[in-house]
Amino acid sequence: MNTEASPMTVAAPADLDPAGPFPHLIRVVLLMAATAALMGWTLRHGEASLRDGLRSIQAARQIDAGAWGEGLRGIEHPLHPLAIVSAHRLIGGEGPEWWQRAAVAASFAAVVLLVVPLYLVGRDLFGDRAAWLGCVLFLANPILGSVVVNVLSESTFLLAWTWGLWAAIRFLREGSFGWLLGAVGFGVLAYLARPEGLLLPASVLATMLLIPFHHATRINWPRWRRATALLVLGAIALAGPYIAASGTLTPRPGPARVLGLEPRSPAFALEREAPMAPGQTTFETYRLAASRMVEVLLANLPLALLAAAILGVATSRGGATPSRTWLFLAVLLAASSLALVRLHATAGYCSPRNALVPGMVLILVAARGIDRLMTRLTIPGRLVGLPRERLRPGPVVWAAALALIVSAPRFQQPIVETPGPFNVYWDAGRWLARSAADGEVLDLTDWSLYFSRLPGSSFAQVREAAADPDVRWVVALASQVEGESTYSDALRSLIGDREPVAALPAEPKPGQVQIRIFDREVVPAALADAGPAEAPAKPARR
Repeated sequence: MNTEASPMTVAAPADLDPAGPFPHLIRVVLLMAATAALMGWTLRHGEASLRDGLRSIQAARQIDAGAWGEGLRGIEHPLHPLAIVSAHRLIGGEGPEWWQRAAVAASFAAVVLLVVPLYLVGRDLFGDRAAWLGCVLFLANPILGSVVVNVLSESTFLLAWTWGLWAAIRFLREGSFGWLLGAVGFGVLAYLARPEGLLLPASVLATMLLIPFHHATRINWPRWRRATALLVLGAIALAGPYIAASGTLTPRPGPARVLGLEPRSPAFALEREAPMAPGQTTFETYRLAASRMVEVLLANLPLALLAAAILGVATSRGGATPSRTWLFLAVLLAASSLALVRLHATAGYCSPRNALVPGMVLILVAARGIDRLMTRLTIPGRLVGLPRERLRPGPVVWAAALALIVSAPRFQQPIVETPGPFNVYWDAGRWLARSAADGEVLDLTDWSLYFSRLPGSSFAQVREAAADPDVRWVVALASQVEGESTYSDALRSLIGDREPVAALPAEPKPGQVQIRIFDREVVPAALADAGPAEAPAKPARR
């Protein structure tokens, strides 16, 4: 496909090492080793605080047990559960702890392997220096470490999506249908991990449709039509079987609301970050959503990197990156931003991990800006060296300084005395296994009940459990007990002003996760002070 006045094969970035693949192999291996070390440190000193990864583990256990239908048609897309199944079969072991370890291993491996396509994307976009600098800056992002600690599906999603991004960039540079098939294939693979994977083929399609309007473009129309048809039909053919099996484009409620497949979540829905104000207008809803979108983007891209990204765009003229590639990146960023706004406006939540895709693109652009700055910034020779000499801050200095800025929040986290992100949940699970009976537990963390191996109620049943007399034990994070949320009233009706009968750990460090366990058969302090006549009856026991 010839889409510009120049031949389809466009000059590669000037900063490409002509010495062959060996230097790149060394760089990639060193980056993977550094990533493995950083993720290992994060696992040792981090704690899980999200319950989302448990859904993938439960789907993986169903798939491993042979219940493929239930595992693949649940509320999770199947790629991450399948990765957990593969990891579990490699490391072995029985019981919930071993499945959790398999999930950690799958997430850890995916993030380490992410170095390879990320380096290739950066190199094809902006050259060698920007490639490894972009890898350092993105992989130092503490949000990526949180993905591994919480065994979230973003790990496998980013691996497949970044391979697809590389193939799309190569297609837009060279015009080969092989690269287009790669972009579609990996885009659909990313979709099988998370619904936003469809953003990749959709953005390529939008770019194809916009290319004819570019002032410097001439089109080979038969080839353009074949490429567009291949893109559309290929995506339908690859994603169609899963869509037909699940009966929907995505089984996840949040993304379904973004796409308009489900109505907006209720004002006090559990997934909302905060209740929707009564009478809130559509304009106010989208204003708040746009503000939240900016917040989560800045959580991925500190202001120093945002300034570098602006510099990277401002110095784009005269570079070897084709204009159609810049158009593709702009379409991808616009689509991602719109999706984030819609997510908050329709589902009531939007977290920094939802912005990893635009964050990755902007960090790579920032790496280009830093590279341009490195080649221009000089210090007068009179400060260092002989007359007329110039000292340029080397790439290692820039990478170390900026990686420290990006990853500073990671090192502000408390160091867990007993290493491991799930140890507090293991302790809570053992406590429940010793003290509780089947059906007596409501666990707002989900993980504690999972490790206890007891049947009970999860976070999703918090409102139903408030009216269930069989629920005796209530398990919640300290942040859930003390904070305001859409389910605060239900939680207060369950525990009243009771003191926890167990707190794990008893004296948490600032910011450290604490689990509190409440016994509903303990009379609340206020009623106990009022005398036995005013004490309520104990909840019925099974």
